[in-house]
Amino acid sequence: MAGKCTNEPYLMLMQTSRVIQERIRDDMTKNNLSITEFSVLEVLFHKGTQTIQQIGKSILISSGSMTYVIDKLEHKGLLKRTACPTDRRVIHVILTDAGLELMKKIMPKHEEFIDYIFDSLNTSEAEALVLLLKKVIGRIEK
Repeated sequence: MAGKCTNEPYLMLMQTSRVIQERIRDDMTKNNLSITEFSVLEVLFHKGTQTIQQIGKSILISSGSMTYVIDKLEHKGLLKRTACPTDRRVIHVILTDAGLELMKKIMPKHEEFIDYIFDSLNTSEAEALVLLLKKVIGRIEK
């Protein structure tokens, strides 16, 4: 069949990513969050105050999409925008108390799931996987 991808590493990477994202999506749906909303909250939970642009770079979505997701999360009371005291053009995004409490509830189970997946690899296999994926990214980002 013409045009069919036969590159097994690519296919396995895509299948693995799809399965992991489906599981995370299912878990986040129980918390009334999309996977993108969870990703924004996760960045803020781990990194603290961020600009919209910084969050967008961390989760790789466009600024227009970021604004929509930030609006939804702000409406849910999980984060808020604050003006930068030194630069009026910059808006900071921070978790609210409700957002922080939700993430404290969600993150242990999420981290347990991620650990469970990758505990199937021994240390040298995990290091090799990271090294190989960085090599692939390096090729793309040249």
